Amino acid sequence: MQATLMIYDGKAAPDADVPRTGGVPLAPEGFTWPVCDDYCGGPMQFFAHLPVEYGVLSVFVCQNDPGACELWDATSGANRVLLFPPAGLVPVAVPEKGVTLLPAVSAITTRVVTVEPEEDDGDDLPPDAYDLARSGWKREPGEQFGKQREVLGSLGGSPSYLDEDRLPGCPSCSGTAEFAAHLEEGIDRQTAMRLGGRLGYVFVCRSCSEGAFLTG
Repeated sequence: MQATLMIYDGKAAPDADVPRTGGVPLAPEGFTWPVCDDYCGGPMQFFAHLPVEYGVLSVFVCQNDPGACELWDATSGANRVLLFPPAGLVPVAVPEKGVTLLPAVSAITTRVVTVEPEEDDGDDLPPDAYDLARSGWKREPGEQFGKQREVLGSLGGSPSYLDEDRLPGCPSCSGTAEFAAHLEEGIDRQTAMRLGGRLGYVFVCRSCSEGAFLTG
């Protein structure tokens, strides 16, 4: 079993065209900052800039009124996932009002990790590649856990322990959306994305160049 972990790699410039959480989005000319369609109607917070082999994923989640806007629900209107082409992207002007930026910009490096489930671990759930890779990251012999806070998520693979009835479709064509990434809250409490202690899931429809976000 393998997982492509996204690992914290220090700070990055806010407009760097590198994998990162935080900073400002890079988008095509004329892009309009997404607003929440759930409750508050304010501009969403930019979460992540994720270059992938088929383009650049840009993730937005509403943080203007946590609890009122259902950021955890893929169909609430309180989050957006957009797929941009890999070239011709420019920094986007940040709205003057609303909770739009994370407190810090975290650069990401990727590491492909091979894991093997432990025999007879007493867990009734099937082994999960991401869960095993994250819990074992930099784990020393004899330790129960490694340096999990360095793991900011993963790219590709399958959604970790997400019930089938929560798998979202494309918000435009209603077709199947493919799983693209996990997103963890962050390296520390001061700069973390506020996901309520949950794991974020990013899905994308390549045909429609958009996707869905939820937490679980």
